[in-house]
Amino acid sequence: MATLQVSNVHSQYQKQVVLKGLDLTVEKGEIIALLGPSGCGKTTLLRAIAGLQHITEGEIAINGNTVVSDKEFVASEKRGIGMIFQDYALFPHLTVAENILFGVKIANKAQRVTRLDKMLSLVKLDGLGERYPHELSGGQQQRVSIARALAYEPEVLLLDEPFSNIDAKVRREMMLEIRHILKRHNISAVFVTHSKDEAFVFADKLALFNHGKIVQCGDAEKLYLCPQDKYVADFLGASNYLPAKVIADKTVSTLIGDIESDRPLTMALNDEAELLLRPQHLVISKNDKGLGEVIERRFLGHVCQYLVQIDDITLDVHSECLDINIGEKVAITVTRHHLILL
Repeated sequence: MATLQVSNVHSQYQKQVVLKGLDLTVEKGEIIALLGPSGCGKTTLLRAIAGLQHITEGEIAINGNTVVSDKEFVASEKRGIGMIFQDYALFPHLTVAENILFGVKIANKAQRVTRLDKMLSLVKLDGLGERYPHELSGGQQQRVSIARALAYEPEVLLLDEPFSNIDAKVRREMMLEIRHILKRHNISAVFVTHSKDEAFVFADKLALFNHGKIVQCGDAEKLYLCPQDKYVADFLGASNYLPAKVIADKTVSTLIGDIESDRPLTMALNDEAELLLRPQHLVISKNDKGLGEVIERRFLGHVCQYLVQIDDITLDVHSECLDINIGEKVAITVTRHHLILL
């Protein structure tokens, strides 16, 4: 049984339709990122799951129990949900210990102390229970927020851009730490972000939003390498598009030559489309008779980014070859992979 099931959910905000028939399934122990630009509906869905946003149609169930539908509404505090916010949402007048245990329904003092010690150790804040939020760094405050959410022992953990206020130097480390905690405790989580890099690091699956709908859902590698349209392709990384014509079951003809796929194409013979090529799919080499000319060069550390002009098309190429200069003629070839035609 799925931990969280969202079925055909619609929602309006200030008479504007924000969610338009969303479906989403989160399995036990799974972390799903709701990914998309500002205003696309991802935070609205998170709030609807939490019971903080009204839905006009559809159903949300947690562990098979309906928490909201046209016939039922379960209050937020009774849904078994923990929340971690972008701004930490800690009580400034309470200590770290008091913040963590806030809302924990355990009367026995010894058990409360045990729960507190476990949470402090879990988020590496041992010995800081008597401090107040203003005495902690931003990263430490977010750890308190995480400990408070987990102390509640939620069925589902909701995270609303929890890393955006954390210093970039420690952000990745913290994401990996929290992911490890969630996986170790088999906690299901829904994570809102507008950053594909955060989603790639933290989540098991991505649900990519566009105008109130989930346009594609799956693991990061599948969405990156096999997007179903240009919106998904462009949101998840740099994209090149070449006009292409299918000339065999695995081969297309393009302006840089015939390109062969490592598996049969989904389109029929003589169909025309645009071939998606990621920068790492392209191989660049100096060639006085090459069709391309380097018009821009950027050193990125372990690779160079080259912009190559071929006729009226500009290709973005990443290469470990660092000795090609602006104005030089180059040849472009394509590594053999699963070709995506859009």
